[in-house]
Formats: sequence, structure tokens, C-alpha cells
Amino acid sequence: MGTTVFNNNSRTLGLLHVSEEQTAAINGPEYKEYIKILYLPAGFKLRVDFSVYQTTQPTLFFISPNQYLEIEEAGAESGYFIFYNRDFYCIQIHDQEVACDGLLFNNIRNMPKVELLEHEIAFLGGLFNEMISEFHLNDSQLEEMVRTYLKQLLIRATRSWKRQHLNNEVTDQQSDMEFFRKFTRLVEEHYKSKHTVADYADFLCMAPKTITHKFNRLRLPQPNEVIKNRIILEAKRLLVHTSLTAKEIAYELGYNDPAYFSRLFQTKTGESPSGFRASFLALGQQ
Repeated sequence: MGTTVFNNNSRTLGLLHVSEEQTAAINGPEYKEYIKILYLPAGFKLRVDFSVYQTTQPTLFFISPNQYLEIEEAGAESGYFIFYNRDFYCIQIHDQEVACDGLLFNNIRNMPKVELLEHEIAFLGGLFNEMISEFHLNDSQLEEMVRTYLKQLLIRATRSWKRQHLNNEVTDQQSDMEFFRKFTRLVEEHYKSKHTVADYADFLCMAPKTITHKFNRLRLPQPNEVIKNRIILEAKRLLVHTSLTAKEIAYELGYNDPAYFSRLFQTKTGESPSGFRASFLALGQQ
């Protein structure tokens, strides 16, 4: 495949093939800090945080730097792995261009995948080939061309995500769609310090019951559950990927009363923080 990594000052984007030989490197620490997009044909098995996915058809996965990724099994056919940093392309800054923040990334329903239709597979195959050709050309416009291809991928994938995960009525109501994304982005930005629906109602300049009504219309869980689920997900990450104590994690997540946080964790997961850590580590040793 040749050299398919662009690196200029702090701006980085790379494109690699994914097969059995590359899984150890992808699973390692080298790519953890990057935003990642995986295109995987049928036959792959991967873990994203605490969910396991198996591909039965070509599928795109979108992984944020704070998420845990491990490819557990590789399929017979190789896929593609794109990694880039925020300096190369920040979806928050360029939100109007691709409108994928809160859908493909930082999604409150934790659905980071898009299964592809035949015409989408053909489009993406052509796009990856164009990106590889651009790297081989090594022209002075390489950075901008590759960024353009990345935006095309994100726009196409966002359309596909809406088709798969939202009913037609919601997709057709642009204001509801934007509310979904805005609430998601706010939770992702503030979950460590803002723990109630009223907090987010203040941000959105609306009554808490209005948020609840919109969630019902979008067929989402109750907004309070969404906020708490994001907090618990981060707690789980810290429990299994750091050596912080339960008390330190409580403070990290904005709880001044560690006992209250432990009760919340127990209610949501059925285990105490220390019990969850022990269970997860024991599972990893099997």
C-alpha cells in the first residue's frame, strides 16, 4: 500500500489496510489518541468500550479518542483504517460542514456503526482508492484533497446513520434532528459537572418537561437516564483502564459525595465500582 500517512506540523491523517497482521498494531497504544474510522467487511469481531460487534456485511465504525477499541477477530477480506487528529479535522469546529457530531461520534445512544448498502459500498471503495492514489501522487495539494475525501465519507455515513437508526418521521423533522445532536453534544461536553435535566434545560433555554417530550417523540430513553448512562460509561472506563480509586473517580465525575456515587453506580450496573473492576479484570484473564 506504500506510505499513506500525512503528517505536517501537528496535522496527521493516515489510511491503513486492516487484516489479521495489522490487528495487534491497531489495538495497541499508538493510535489511541486519534479519531478513528474503520471500514470492516463481514467476519470481523471488535469491542468498542463494553459492547462487542460482529460484522455480517461491510460496516463503518466511528471511534473517539476516549473510547476503548480492540479488534478481536479479523475477517477473510481486509478492511480500511483511517486515523486522524483534531488538528487535521475537528468535527466540532466544522460542524456545519458535515453535521456528524452527536450522530457518528459522541452519540448518546452509543451506536457507533453504520451498515452499508450496495451502492454505499461501491462509493466507499472508490473513495478509498482515490485516497490511496492521492497519497501516491504526493502532490502539494495532498492535505486538502484527503480532507475533502474525509468530509465526503462523514457526510455519506451521517446520511446512512439517519436512515438506519431514526424513523422517517424524525429524519424529516430537521428541528428534532438538530435537538438530538445539540443535546448529545452538551452532555458530552458537560457530563462531569452537570448531572440533571434542569442543568441542560438551562443551556437549551427550555423547560425540563419540554426536553422529556422531545425525547419521547424521538423514542429515546428518558433524558435523566441518558445523562446518568454517560456518567456511568465514563466511570466504567476509568475503573478498567486506570488505577484510580472509586472515591477518586467520583470526584473526577463531579460527585462530592463518593458514597452517593457508589450507590448510583450500583443501581445502574448491579455491581459496586470495586466489584465491577474485579469482574472485568477476572474476565480479561480467562
